[in-house]
Amino acid sequence: MSPARQLLLLGGGHAHVQVLAHMARTPWAGAQVTLIAPYDRQMYSGMLPGFVAGHYTLEDCVIPLEPLVRRSGIRWLQRSVRGLDALAQTVTLDDGSTLPYDWLSINTGPVQDRAQVEAAMPGAREHALFLRPIEGFGVLWPQVLALGKERALRIAVIGAGAAGVEMAMAMRHSLPNAALTLLCGDAPPGTGYPPAVQARLKAALLQRRITLIQDTATGIRAGEVVLSRGATLACDVPVLATGAQAPAWLQDSGLTLDARGFVSVDSCQRSVSHAQVFAAGDVSTRSDRTLERSGVYAVRAGPALVANLSAALTSQPLQMHQPPAQTLNLISCGNTYAIASWGRYSAQGRWVWWLKNWIDRRFIRRFREETP
Repeated sequence: MSPARQLLLLGGGHAHVQVLAHMARTPWAGAQVTLIAPYDRQMYSGMLPGFVAGHYTLEDCVIPLEPLVRRSGIRWLQRSVRGLDALAQTVTLDDGSTLPYDWLSINTGPVQDRAQVEAAMPGAREHALFLRPIEGFGVLWPQVLALGKERALRIAVIGAGAAGVEMAMAMRHSLPNAALTLLCGDAPPGTGYPPAVQARLKAALLQRRITLIQDTATGIRAGEVVLSRGATLACDVPVLATGAQAPAWLQDSGLTLDARGFVSVDSCQRSVSHAQVFAAGDVSTRSDRTLERSGVYAVRAGPALVANLSAALTSQPLQMHQPPAQTLNLISCGNTYAIASWGRYSAQGRWVWWLKNWIDRRFIRRFREETP
């Protein structure tokens, strides 16, 4: 392996955190590795609802990157990516500088593209609270909480996927006097889950006095949300929990992307068009199957990404990453109660929340204990 080989890690997502932890234990000799990540810590998205509900502090939910980077001995540029040229094998940063690479791994996580959201929902940039980046949301939420302690707020959560459902119930637990509405669009809460899970979610939302509206937001103004059917919804805090988009800089990268702009990868997490590029987690999609973009997938993709990056650097065969056909999904309900989904089976209760709490805290503790 040539010492001149450059490996760039774009983003400090859950999969790359596992790469850093591996390198902290077993450095990759002969490769110059650079991490490009704007934040000094990675917030674990699975614990965000617990933070909003008040079960965790912000520090409980984060993995500090600096100790992992220091122990692994790699270079860290605390910057964001502005452009990627897969043909020239260069990355452009937000300060205008350009870095070449021999190998590239992308794990930047999902984003909420402000321009796309504003085009579909005028006024969102000025008036809405975006769920992503979650590091920014984590800073802003305490301000909403403080305001909610002074007076009863009218909150509308826009988006009824798992993130929106969890967020609405978490906000109910921390702000019991707020008027909470969940805008579901044309689909029931928890779309993508089996009907039995959707029924459990709907019952849990109604039990917590969360109003469900089957309509779509088409605009946001000061004090109200404009709905597609012409009505308006009085609202002090619109929270955008809509589906995530791919980073805009991928569009002109030259990489093969899927219809939504995510990096199309093969079973080894490698770009189907450029063999020097790997991508894992929410920024990628498998060319041979449809995968739900979630923090769970990114966590599971980590060990395989570690193995394949190491193999690529040493010219060894890559190994296929086969996510399980069924995964355990745990949806928190605000209080110490949660709903579990495993294939067509489901359950709920306090024991499910305790299981989720144990899994989440173990994940965070694992990386903190591996740092000095």
